[in-house]
Amino acid sequence: MPRVKIAVLLLMFCLSAATARQGKRARNVILFLADAGGVPTLNAASLHGYGEPQKLFVQSWLNAALSDTSTASNWVTDSAAGMTAIVTGAKTHNGVISQGPDAVRGKKDGSPLKTILEYAEEHGLSTGVLTNVNVADATPAACYSQANDRRKFGDIFMQVFTPRFGDGVDVVMGIGRKPIYDGIAALGKNLDEVAQSRQRPIYAALEDVPASNSRPVVLLEQDMKVPEAARLALRVLSKNRKGYFLMIEWDAHTDDPRRGLDNVVNFDKLIREIASTVDLKETLLLFTADHSFELRSVGGKRGEPILSGLEEWQRTHTRRDNVQIPALRVGHSHTGEEVLAAALGPGAEQVRGFLPNTRLFHVMMNAYGWKANSK
Repeated sequence: MPRVKIAVLLLMFCLSAATARQGKRARNVILFLADAGGVPTLNAASLHGYGEPQKLFVQSWLNAALSDTSTASNWVTDSAAGMTAIVTGAKTHNGVISQGPDAVRGKKDGSPLKTILEYAEEHGLSTGVLTNVNVADATPAACYSQANDRRKFGDIFMQVFTPRFGDGVDVVMGIGRKPIYDGIAALGKNLDEVAQSRQRPIYAALEDVPASNSRPVVLLEQDMKVPEAARLALRVLSKNRKGYFLMIEWDAHTDDPRRGLDNVVNFDKLIREIASTVDLKETLLLFTADHSFELRSVGGKRGEPILSGLEEWQRTHTRRDNVQIPALRVGHSHTGEEVLAAALGPGAEQVRGFLPNTRLFHVMMNAYGWKANSK
């Protein structure tokens, strides 16, 4: 066969393969957010949970990248600016929720930024946010609201009932019941009355949600059971033939090292479970962190628990002290290094190399096959 013909056939094959890859679209996207779950924390969690490095499920994903977490003005981000970048594709300032860098925290609103959840609502998909922290605080809030200060819990949570697109976020589950109720009372409103007027009662426990409710709002005082909530959310959201967007956050701060590392190990187990139950031909799974944290592995040996010495250290120190045990040094600050971004499913091939956190928004948009706009 002539060389020219072989070259043409190879080119046609490559173009065909590229077209096939581009033709894959996600019907669903699940964004897994480990708050403060930087690379050092993932490494320590693997050692804590399995006694070996790189044993977490997310550490086996082939489509992986390192994501920059800087803000519009600082090298080190908080969760508000970090999550805003991930779900809107734009960087802003610390403390600001899904508003542009023209915002002045607590003083001046900036340009509203359209979130991936709002795009999903606009396209008729079902949407959800669930977290084991305050559902009106930074990470979940950035998905469904815009505010110039992350501490405005009342203003933020009211946007569940006054959405800019579609009928608003469908599934809302997290803790923060008292600060949210107090924040809305400070606005001169009663949350239960607002919720009832929208036919969306506020439940105080997951088990209180009736099977018939397709748009549950659950506010707990504490102790959100994330796996149980995730299963409930997926049962509800998957009923929409058009698809869904779901954000699941699990706190990974390690200022309490045992709790933080346990959270990461358990989150990873949940991600493995979800990956085994959803259809990965039509569901993009995206794992990342909003920022890293001040944890370093400085010692330890195979066969010894990575948290050896923690109980003894805690007996003679307060939680304000930096943890110093043989294997770890743990502080109390966010840090500015890149974090892991990893993906499975349609569109996962976009996650590779070094990238800004704003790119993750476009990864999700491209997976759905949507073009970004400001309206």
